[in-house]
Amino acid sequence: MATEVLIVGAGPTGLALALWLAHLGIRARIVDKALEPGTTSRALVVHARTLELYQQVGLAGTLVEGGLEFIAINVWVNGKRRGRAEVGRMGVGLSPFPFLLIHPQDEHERALIAALEAEGVSVERGTELIGLEDGERGVRARLRRGGGAEEVCEAAWVAGCDGAHSAVRGAIGAGFPGGTYAPVFYVADVEAAGEAINGELHVSIDRGDFVGVFPMKGKGRARLIGILREGGDAGEELGWDDVRKVAVAATGIDVRRVNWFSTYRVHHRVADRFRGRRAFLLGDAAHIHSPVGGQGMNTGIGDAVNLSWKLAMVVRGEADETLLDTYEPERIAFARRLVATTDRIFQLVARPGPLADRARTFAPLLVTTAFRLPAARRYLFRVVSQIAIEYRASALSDGRAGAVHGGDRLPWVPPESGEEDDFAPLASLRWQVHVHGSASPALARACASRGLPLHVLRFGPGARRAGFARNALYLVRPDGYVALADPEASPERLEAYLERRGLQPGPLAEVTDRSRTTAPSTAPLRAPPESPAPPDT
Repeated sequence: MATEVLIVGAGPTGLALALWLAHLGIRARIVDKALEPGTTSRALVVHARTLELYQQVGLAGTLVEGGLEFIAINVWVNGKRRGRAEVGRMGVGLSPFPFLLIHPQDEHERALIAALEAEGVSVERGTELIGLEDGERGVRARLRRGGGAEEVCEAAWVAGCDGAHSAVRGAIGAGFPGGTYAPVFYVADVEAAGEAINGELHVSIDRGDFVGVFPMKGKGRARLIGILREGGDAGEELGWDDVRKVAVAATGIDVRRVNWFSTYRVHHRVADRFRGRRAFLLGDAAHIHSPVGGQGMNTGIGDAVNLSWKLAMVVRGEADETLLDTYEPERIAFARRLVATTDRIFQLVARPGPLADRARTFAPLLVTTAFRLPAARRYLFRVVSQIAIEYRASALSDGRAGAVHGGDRLPWVPPESGEEDDFAPLASLRWQVHVHGSASPALARACASRGLPLHVLRFGPGARRAGFARNALYLVRPDGYVALADPEASPERLEAYLERRGLQPGPLAEVTDRSRTTAPSTAPLRAPPESPAPPDT
């Protein structure tokens, strides 16, 4: 094959997939028909789960440094501010990134491109997919470059990250059921002044109108989002002057410059399948929905990470191709729940009529009240940040130990006494075993023989609060999800899990024990067997 994986589309989803594959040592080719990266902000919010995944490949710090932490929500009704709820770091103790981060998509993409180029991979611009044969043993993709020249690219696998009008989705014949909401929305990135330009989110709700003012990094920068209740068609030539009066009257802002303005309709669709034979759908090619909660881009990046390590294992011969069968059920289930949830919230925001107006008036006030309750804040953070996504029904998930089930995201334990946290080992992008407490020699030998790094961590108050059981075995996937949770820490159950699923993790075996020392020990308990080294508002 000319390449192991052909990635079609170089938005955040495609770039994240290429970056993870590069870190996993897999050859990938990424193409995009656009001549240059995006130059408008588009998706704004980067959630904690995305930052956790980026931390595994060394990118989280770059985004946090270039972004703006979400501080508070303000509610305006009939032109007056009626309530304020501090959001701040409401996920303290749940994630190393306990906040929502505002980071415009164009800057986000540039960070991904730079990280990818550091791995020796560049996006092939002006290159369009015009035909695809999805075969049993590989794919043949017809590509057309900007000058009109065509070529055939043979690849083992193809990933369709090419958006709502996906050519890959069309080529594999996947349906895209759903619909389009009637209201037309506008979005404007502006430079402005006023009470609502203070680095916080402001939501204005009047009868028949909705305006959101989202903060952006930089003095006076903000994004405005609203509904054109009178304008019927998103294709009409509408501009800032058509919405200026409503937007300004809602919060009293003084708009001095408009950097970007666009109108659009909101769709809600999920592909009826996420896979052909050797072709996969990710991101907007697989699911699109309202921008409620800033979930879209983050969900696409989650798709990319989920698929990346599975492709890598199959390409390296560490797993049978049946491992790839777990991609669709794990991701499509979440996509369907997400579309259903955002649909209900969107209907509250956009539905016309006096009853809807009344609901819009009171619902935000209830939300600001809820944000003052610690339990509600933690619940909302878990849901919105995507750290609550779980794969308990997956064929890869097994067991329960303490409050942690197979299929759960590995709970984060804040570091104690200068030690590293339990997320630090995830930077290896390897299957690994975690034990909070002590591990038996038999388990250590089983891990070494299987090439599984064994990390023995302190069982302290943090581990107890996170739901871990003392001395239990947690087999962790490369994407930071628990595959097997065994309270007995049985070597036999670990062996049976791997055998039954045909998984052969890499040959490197090591043990680190942070329960008695702050400096991790990397000395293997016994020499491993000889074996060759193996990228919304």
